[in-house]
Amino acid sequence: MKWKIVVMNALMMVGLLTPLCLQAQSAYVSFDREYYHLLDRLEIRNGQMVPELSLNTKPLRRDRLVEFLDSVNVPTSSRVDAFNRQYLRQDNWEFSQDSTLSKKSLWKTIYQRPSDFYYFRNKDFDVHINPVIYFRGGTESAVEEMNFRNTRGIEIRGSIDRKVGFYTYLSSNEAIFPSWIEDYIDDHGAVPGQGFWKPYGDHGYSYFAARGYLTFQVSKHIAAQVGHDRNFIGNGYRSMILSDFSNPYMFLKLDVNIWKLQYTSIWAQMTADVFLNARNRPEDGRYPQKWFSLHRLSANIGKRLNIGVFESVMASQADWSYFNPVIFYRWAEHQLGTPDKVMLGTDFKWNMNRNMQWYGQFALDEFVFGEFFGIDGKNSKRNKHAIQLGYKYIDMFKVSNLDLQVEYNQVRPYTFQEKFEHQSYTNYLTPITHPLGANFRELIAVLKYQPLPKLSFDFTGVYHLYGEDPNEDTNRGGDILKNRLEGNDDFGLYGHKIGQGIKNELFMGTFTATYMLKHNLFVDLGHSYRRNKIEEAETTSTQMTSVALRLNIARERYNY
Repeated sequence: MKWKIVVMNALMMVGLLTPLCLQAQSAYVSFDREYYHLLDRLEIRNGQMVPELSLNTKPLRRDRLVEFLDSVNVPTSSRVDAFNRQYLRQDNWEFSQDSTLSKKSLWKTIYQRPSDFYYFRNKDFDVHINPVIYFRGGTESAVEEMNFRNTRGIEIRGSIDRKVGFYTYLSSNEAIFPSWIEDYIDDHGAVPGQGFWKPYGDHGYSYFAARGYLTFQVSKHIAAQVGHDRNFIGNGYRSMILSDFSNPYMFLKLDVNIWKLQYTSIWAQMTADVFLNARNRPEDGRYPQKWFSLHRLSANIGKRLNIGVFESVMASQADWSYFNPVIFYRWAEHQLGTPDKVMLGTDFKWNMNRNMQWYGQFALDEFVFGEFFGIDGKNSKRNKHAIQLGYKYIDMFKVSNLDLQVEYNQVRPYTFQEKFEHQSYTNYLTPITHPLGANFRELIAVLKYQPLPKLSFDFTGVYHLYGEDPNEDTNRGGDILKNRLEGNDDFGLYGHKIGQGIKNELFMGTFTATYMLKHNLFVDLGHSYRRNKIEEAETTSTQMTSVALRLNIARERYNY
């Protein structure tokens, strides 16, 4: 039996049978950039970090989110801010003393609370049931056929004995994506964020989405989560460490929050590079698996600065040594004699005052000191790393709820690739970090404005400079599914620069207006412009206008 199954089951049983502390348990708030932006605003305006609470690792547990709201000392400067705080409390009302009943409910059962279609709560059992809907229709200038999304699902969360939390999400989906997303799916063989799909009509995709997990408190300062979901590490729009871009995977996570320290350990089973036949099925009838482990330790330095260090490993075979939550992975790798792929790095967040924040990440894949600093070794293929630097400006120019985020990301060629099978930093053919993989530079600007409590505007501009492979047999370092030793023998060890291969310059701007009709029921009106300038080829451009109705689900984003 695979060690992952054994260990996860054992720890889950230990967690369930061990006397737990009395702290209430809950599900997590699924990662939604709009939702978590409200928390970022509060932390920055608070002017300092909140002890024993961290927004660096997402998603955040609902009871911890309310603790965060209770801990920040932020004056309510506008009715929009007051609305947002009440919205967050109402969305997690079972842990908040400041929540209200619905003014109108159906049969005194349906929507007794604005956030819950149905709930039941007593001292032993707590359950919240909500429908999930996403209906979108759009037109694209370069495509005759309309694109759309049709999502119907259900979300259930709650707790048992106030000690074990649970969550499950199920949805059925049909979609015709914008043309550039369809191209991405054709290139990778997977729907981003979902993985497996079936054809729907001539250009559509049908897929079933599911997530689910259990949470429990091991001790006062140690929390555990086991199940299928995604994780996001960092404070940026993207993550160079671990992002929510790929589909859900099985994992066990331990979070330790004590004093000024946060320590996170994740052990995950992911789907390796799959070779699909014409029916979009694996050739041998079963998807191969690979194993991902991560440790991250962060500390608050003073009141405004948080610094973290991390290590992660992607292995084609499971091994007990990587399950040690306090081991150094590189040492374990050497002792095992394995060629597993280990990444090291650091990240930081600095709330420089009550309306500005700097943040960043550095992920190191491979490093040769002499080649990095020596003149002869400039741009060596063996120096592979990813860098992020970002800036947030809250209430810009003293305009309430006008927020700016600017972020720069770059990844050297061949970063996240590996020479051994099933060790690239991917899950079901899609990257677990940045959508572009490697060999790119990126600049992102996000401007948000919320003039009224229920009305918000978002403009996101993205610039990419990246290099593509001219053919399948050539590897210029961007496609992280390729073997890093193959397809580049003629290019030598040195002189590898970001954007090598067929140079692409992509600009994309998306404007979205969102109105909240009722709690977690939104209408989105959006327009996107996308222009791609390809070296020695015709520049292409397209525009898309869409309208969407969604309930209890995050807004989709196609900024890549």
